[in-house]
Amino acid sequence: MSTSPAGPDTIVLIHGFWGTPRSWEDWRAYYEGRGYTVLTPAYPGLEVEVEALNADPSPLEALTIDAIMAHLTAVVGGLESPPILIGHSAGGTFTQLLLDRGYGAAGVAINSAPTEGVAVVPVSQVRSTFPVLKNPANRHRAVGFTFEQWRYAFTNTFSEERSRELYERYAIPASGAIFWESAFATLKPGKQGTYVDYHNDDRAPLLFISGSDDHLMPPSVQKSNAKHYKSDTITEVVEFEGPHLLPSIDGWEKVADYALEWAVGNARG
Repeated sequence: MSTSPAGPDTIVLIHGFWGTPRSWEDWRAYYEGRGYTVLTPAYPGLEVEVEALNADPSPLEALTIDAIMAHLTAVVGGLESPPILIGHSAGGTFTQLLLDRGYGAAGVAINSAPTEGVAVVPVSQVRSTFPVLKNPANRHRAVGFTFEQWRYAFTNTFSEERSRELYERYAIPASGAIFWESAFATLKPGKQGTYVDYHNDDRAPLLFISGSDDHLMPPSVQKSNAKHYKSDTITEVVEFEGPHLLPSIDGWEKVADYALEWAVGNARG
């Protein structure tokens, strides 16, 4: 049954790398059923379907962090009132960047990739990202995962049947250039594309949601990212059982409910 939302009435769901807005299909329908306007913006050039991007991944090779942020800023900044921002994986990074720039009433980063300065690199993360980072030439390519690689990184607690179903429906290559830039941002001098001001008292509240068994962005990454924030604005971390693809676990509604209730309860007026 549809109801009138209390607080912000719009939710923006931001997808991560190796995926498209299709990965939010269940959450979008769920939140729309609760009366919210839900937007799932694609990265520039990724407005086509998963099958088309797997057949021709060239749009991924042209992506940049600046281009993605310009597009997301236009979407969010064009709304009549600040929305709730929810991002998964790299989408969690873009959620943090948007909050730092003054957008959004509240933000939720699910199994988020880190912002600049977070140097925690767990072993499982090294193994998950090795297919991209093993070859410097991948900086100029769109790099996909085999099913086995994707299952290890995204759905390691799922059955093989369920993992393959999700792989075939959601998985696409990722921009090697952006991934290399993000992975080594902490080692480069000056502010990089994923820089945020950890002392920004004006940003909206932020919640990190971690998956207990996430290989790609383990809980230690979320905890370290959260600890970097030194502002007086609310920053919290919570953990659910599950892998990197937490939005698709059995019982994902509990995660969706928690994210929404936290965001509504802490939303900036």
